[in-house]
Amino acid sequence: MPGGRLTQEDRQQIALGLADGLAYAEIARALGRPTSTITREVMRNGGPVGYRADLAHRATEQRTHRRRPVPPRGGTPAHQPRGGDTEALRAYEELFTTVMMQAGMPKMMARVMVALLMTDSGSLTASELAQRLQVSPATVSKSIAFLESQTLVRRERDERRRERYVVDDDLWYQSMIASVRSLVQQVEVSRQGVDVLGPGTPAAVRLENVARFLDFVAESLARAAEQAREVLFTEAGTPPEDTAAPGVGHG
Repeated sequence: MPGGRLTQEDRQQIALGLADGLAYAEIARALGRPTSTITREVMRNGGPVGYRADLAHRATEQRTHRRRPVPPRGGTPAHQPRGGDTEALRAYEELFTTVMMQAGMPKMMARVMVALLMTDSGSLTASELAQRLQVSPATVSKSIAFLESQTLVRRERDERRRERYVVDDDLWYQSMIASVRSLVQQVEVSRQGVDVLGPGTPAAVRLENVARFLDFVAESLARAAEQAREVLFTEAGTPPEDTAAPGVGHG
């Protein structure tokens, strides 16, 4: 039946579709479901290779039984998303987390990142994150440390001197520039290898090709990030200060 939760029969059809090599969109059409529903179902239950209908159904039932809503103290918490229905918000949050994980982010770090992105304020305290995600403060601290190392969050103090973790409009630009700096370092190391191995040797030629490729990508990425930030922040009327990555496009 379209809408509502997936049934065991739905999951068997998904498994059969995967075995036949069908795309998620084809499976979704056959079941009368959104493609995002099928994508989320498969990715959180073993992926296209490891998906098993009976195991997926059992895991979903266990997750449903484990969910116990935590009553907020003092009314609706500030980080509760507004608008839409609760089930749709939860499904979107899970889908967003799955996409982050497919991009290489560890699961817990992805959950923290998505929680921050889905708040109106773009910031939460450690205790708010722990309550929202039902994890320990130590887990939150470890996740924040990872996200900080990737230039994806920053810390600030609120009026009550509480430490808050923040994402803002400059988030993706800063992350892209961090990636550019990493690429530039790889370019420099590759070119050092050319001198060590001896110019003209097969290994040196390989490293030079790597350096030239990464140098081109780094320069293009930095330029695109700068142009996007200039356009977007100009429209918003709040251009951020210049923090462009040094050493890009030197040949």
